[in-house]
Amino acid sequence: MSQENILNRGAETAIVGCAAPAHSVFTLEVRPDNIGIITIDVIGDKVNTLKAEFAEQIAEILQQAQALSQLQGLVIISGKPDSFIAGADISMIAACRTAQDARVLAQKGQSILAQIAAFPVPVVAAIHGACLGGGLELALACHSRICSQDDKTVLGLPEVQLGLLPGSGGTQRLPRLVGVSKALDMILTGRQVRARQALNMGLVDDVVPQDILLDVAIQRAKAGWLDKPVLPWQERLLSGPLGKALLFNIVRKKTRAKTKGHYPAAECIIDVVRKGLDHGGPAGYEAEAKAFGELAMSPESAALRSLFFATTSLKKETGGKEQPRVIHRVGVLGGGLMGGGIANVTATRAGLPVRIKDINPTGINQALKYTWDALGKRVRSKRMRPAERQRQMMLISGSTDYCGFGNVDIVVEAVFEDLSLKQQMVADIEHFAAPHTIFASNTSSLPISEIAAQAQRPEQVIGLHYFSPVDKMPLVEVIPHAKTSEVTIATTVALARKQGKTAIVVADCAGFYVNRILAPYINEAARCILDGEPIDSIDKALVDFGFPVGPITLLDEVGIDVGTKIMPILVEKLGPRFAPPPSFDVILKDGRKGRKNGRGFYLYPAKSSGFKWKKSSGKQVDSSVYTLLGVTPKAHLESVVIAQRCVMMMLNEAARCLDESIIRNPRDGDIGAVFGIGFPPFLGGPFRYMDNLGAEKMVKTLNLLAQQYGERFEPCPLLVTMAEQQQRFYPPEIV
Repeated sequence: MSQENILNRGAETAIVGCAAPAHSVFTLEVRPDNIGIITIDVIGDKVNTLKAEFAEQIAEILQQAQALSQLQGLVIISGKPDSFIAGADISMIAACRTAQDARVLAQKGQSILAQIAAFPVPVVAAIHGACLGGGLELALACHSRICSQDDKTVLGLPEVQLGLLPGSGGTQRLPRLVGVSKALDMILTGRQVRARQALNMGLVDDVVPQDILLDVAIQRAKAGWLDKPVLPWQERLLSGPLGKALLFNIVRKKTRAKTKGHYPAAECIIDVVRKGLDHGGPAGYEAEAKAFGELAMSPESAALRSLFFATTSLKKETGGKEQPRVIHRVGVLGGGLMGGGIANVTATRAGLPVRIKDINPTGINQALKYTWDALGKRVRSKRMRPAERQRQMMLISGSTDYCGFGNVDIVVEAVFEDLSLKQQMVADIEHFAAPHTIFASNTSSLPISEIAAQAQRPEQVIGLHYFSPVDKMPLVEVIPHAKTSEVTIATTVALARKQGKTAIVVADCAGFYVNRILAPYINEAARCILDGEPIDSIDKALVDFGFPVGPITLLDEVGIDVGTKIMPILVEKLGPRFAPPPSFDVILKDGRKGRKNGRGFYLYPAKSSGFKWKKSSGKQVDSSVYTLLGVTPKAHLESVVIAQRCVMMMLNEAARCLDESIIRNPRDGDIGAVFGIGFPPFLGGPFRYMDNLGAEKMVKTLNLLAQQYGERFEPCPLLVTMAEQQQRFYPPEIV
């Protein structure tokens, strides 16, 4: 609800008093019934974010409100149409030079919110839209919370995703409001909850339609002090000494198993929440501010914040030098798993009508089922109404011919990796679609220039490489060839963003960027197997390093056959360093494609299918693989050595990609590796990690590995030059 709507609610809500400091983002309006409305509206920004300089403004508004002798209550509401408070402006941390600076920042936030919590009349938060981080901490300081039932309304404390913890009282107020187990789950995962979930867990007191949100919040403020609902018996049990000890032991064990010690914020959150419960509020708030200060200065938080800023800056770029065309309709060629996934994100996230073409109805039905099943999960969990599912399903249609393709603005091709087939698709689209229609190929290996070689309008042909599964993986690579127009690039990037993707523009070269840096990493893991290292030991070494899954598990998930199709192209274009060990051919010849056909390096249940980012521990290795390869497995390499061999191959290739302008800058290289293949986020990406190691150490390590294992480890020329000149990929002040 906008500020204008608040001011124009008729005679009953006419304003009898209005005050605000000059240029303040907070305004106080007093109604005839002595309920004050504080509106938050950061002028010039699409969403409200809390900044350090707002502390004085909030304090002044509260002082003005408290000076009103007849005041009966306060309602805090946003002046933005679809956002309450999206969080705190984390750029404030960049101004902190020491842990003490960041600690003071947290203490300032705690102090301001303590004033709200201690306000002498009821304060109600009227929440519509995103209420995250510092925004939720502000709402928690209020005496009551009412939120809209709109899908845009989400509540959460995502600080852990930036290597931080809530620093303005969130670690102390949330456990007391909803119970310690629910609070720990929210804070440790950073997950967001929707309105009904928030109501069920006691996070908010009521959920209402947006158009009556302010009215209900006003009535809540008029009602005065209300008794808080009693926590469920389970939560009360966990607050006792025995229950608390058991809960924290379980949570700590699970957290350590998940983070492998790489994310110190998680351990700090557990300690700070426990401190407050055991020793009271003052001790808890002090521990929270201290931990916030220490975490803000940690290299893990610096790396995670760098990724946040990188993705934010990337969203502001069009990808090309021209503005994108408006996209009204999208076509998809191929109704398989990939085509179905592309259609799904186009309809459900971009909200665009999508037309699927497949050579038979079965493919179309499979694609439709993909979205129906995905939406069905949301309906069953009550996150979507059946009517909304039907509305979104109506955006997807299909046919076995090109009927309906005459009015699509962009076509995404997701057919088999066959050059002649893809060239035929280009010709078909140029014949059946509109003259302005863009042809985007979801190839993972074929050069875009070759796909466009026979095109009448090559400037409208581009690569758009998705990663599987499409609805889970956040990255796409946008690949223009030499003749692709700037408008085509910008329009393709715009589509990807509408689909909820992070898009990086990469050069048209074999493997593009992500697959190119992944191939040497996988190959080195394969060589470790041939050296006799057990498969699960290799995977564990890389999971312990920080990857979500090990390289052998990843190969099984992506498909052994897919990997082997890409390798020959890389060898042909880039040289023998991409050649997999020759004896590895026996794996594919044995009919092993990985999880999709139940035969890979691991054993899979009969009905196991679909890509799942899970740790490789717990799965059983198919020991017959060792017989095929003629090796006897025996763990003999240290985990750090295995990880170093695989990761150094990836880093060296990433540096080559930058040197050859395959990626535009280190930022894109970091985002591509983290979002595309799960490079450990706490390291910030390959280039930030290389900066932390130093070019000199990189070159020294690669030379030692080359002496021991072969010339494939020879450092690339860029790294050698950087080591000699003591250069970095990022300026020192950014790291």
